[in-house]
Amino acid sequence: MEITFLGVGEACDCRYPNTSILLKTDIGRSFLLDCGFTAPHEYFRFCTDPDELDVLWISHFHGDHFFGVPLLLLRFWEMGRMKPLKIIGQPSVEKKIQAVMDLAYPNFGKKIQFDLEFMYMNSGEYLVVSDLELRTAETFHSQPCLALRLDEGEKSLFYSGDGRPTAATLELAHGCNLVIHEAFKLSDEVPGHGSVGGCLDFCRRAHVRRLALVHLNRQVRMEETDQIQAMINTVSGLDAFLPEPGDVVKL
Repeated sequence: MEITFLGVGEACDCRYPNTSILLKTDIGRSFLLDCGFTAPHEYFRFCTDPDELDVLWISHFHGDHFFGVPLLLLRFWEMGRMKPLKIIGQPSVEKKIQAVMDLAYPNFGKKIQFDLEFMYMNSGEYLVVSDLELRTAETFHSQPCLALRLDEGEKSLFYSGDGRPTAATLELAHGCNLVIHEAFKLSDEVPGHGSVGGCLDFCRRAHVRRLALVHLNRQVRMEETDQIQAMINTVSGLDAFLPEPGDVVKL
């Protein structure tokens, strides 16, 4: 399992692209986790084959997590994609994608020559897609957001989307090889958002040994990296890091 951090930033960060994760499985399947404003350009830096992407996951419907979908589909159409694309999210995902497509490129949806296969998940549900096991749990956020666990054999990845950990997400992440979690501030001072301290405690309680901190507030990322590293150093047995765009991790 190979994870590429296409972006690691929050919505308003002009230096770091929106958080978006490209996952390639050991059997050659390709998943894109969230697709915000900046994600398509970052995606096509790494992927030039229009048929490579198998599945698009949308954690929730804030712009920095799904407003890039129209451009992604437009570029696929322009490049001549023919392979169906699975799009997975909450039950309203099809309606939301159609609405944002109509706003971005009116009537373009009728031109797409490849099928969009929408699949729906609620919190606590289980699904098998392209030989990966998917499980979900809702985070604490300003709108419903689903954290996602993906298992491929003995390898496992947890991706929070946005939001503060909950009892359900703690159970979902238990024992994962890698947790990718939103950490907007150093401490839990912003309602509905995670924090560095909260994520470190989350991994300790979930018996996780590897943590990627993403979606940091832009000022925190620029001005408080020393404090973040000091916090990380207080937790023994945890490999916690701040990935840069383009970084690759293999499980």
